Amino acid sequence: MADLLSEGGTLLRDGLVWAIYCRPGQEPQELERDVVVHRLTTGNFPPEFAEGEGWAWFHFDIVHTMSRHQIETIPSLPEEVRQVLTNLERSTRLESEGDIVFGALPAFDDTSTDDDRNVSTWRFALESDLLLTTRRHPIPALGVVFHELKRGLVPRSPAKVVDRALLEFADTLRRDFARLDDQLDRAEDVLLMLDRDTDLGRVSGLLGMVRRRSTELRRVLAPVDRIFRDEELELPEWAEDDLKDRSHRQVHAALDDLMALQDRARSLQDELTSNQAEETNRRLYILTVGTILMLPATLVTGFFGMNTGGMFLTNGTWGTVDAGGLCFLIMMGTWFLLKVIRFL
Repeated sequence: MADLLSEGGTLLRDGLVWAIYCRPGQEPQELERDVVVHRLTTGNFPPEFAEGEGWAWFHFDIVHTMSRHQIETIPSLPEEVRQVLTNLERSTRLESEGDIVFGALPAFDDTSTDDDRNVSTWRFALESDLLLTTRRHPIPALGVVFHELKRGLVPRSPAKVVDRALLEFADTLRRDFARLDDQLDRAEDVLLMLDRDTDLGRVSGLLGMVRRRSTELRRVLAPVDRIFRDEELELPEWAEDDLKDRSHRQVHAALDDLMALQDRARSLQDELTSNQAEETNRRLYILTVGTILMLPATLVTGFFGMNTGGMFLTNGTWGTVDAGGLCFLIMMGTWFLLKVIRFL
């Protein structure tokens, strides 16, 4: 650690995206690197920052191995916290050790389009006067919160920053839900106006896309809701209200919206399956009727096609006409029989 802190703080030469000190009602103050090194090394801010209800936010990019090594050597953090901050897995978690709250939470990255956003993970360690966050991909939600702080919207606790990032994630989820709900509206309109020209394959594609995306989002959101519902999770008093209670409400509400969306998608899928079955039955019905009507004619032509002697109608001039008329009469008789037995 001493080697990393040599030459004016090489600990922070790579990976630090921003370091700001926030006081409620004031614009954030950008911190010099020696202040950041002092806080991460000793666990306390220099004396000039000790007054007032201020807190800091250090944000690191850990895409490089050097950046992860720097985080792993911060002496003021427990080893388990450092491991979470540098973990490359996408699993979510929320734990506490003493007065430190740490974990990994989901967020959308900015590497894809709005129609198919990828879900990434950002990690944090939270103390009463410090929020330390790490990420591998740019996280727009953290950028939104950062710009709000730059405009002077500074909360009294850094726990509200985590809560605000989760709220931004939930809002983005709801925008995704609204887009998926529009897709379901289109599919529902097609099913309600069903006719012979309806492309049920297109409807199936819409429903498949909605169900696939909603399943992906549920796999991300359900573990977060389960974490906040864990009765064994005990957070420090200063983080209990701002983090656990508020965040749990918004995550649970987003999960309820997602469940409702999935229920509607399943209902429309059942309706589509029923319509597809009806269309299949209708086509089989037409094919069956045609086959039955042509069966007598097939028997007649098969009979007259036999290479046997003494076949009647072979000597007359109108034999072919007579045979055709016989086929027609038998077909009409078959049609009348199907009507009598109410098959048609």
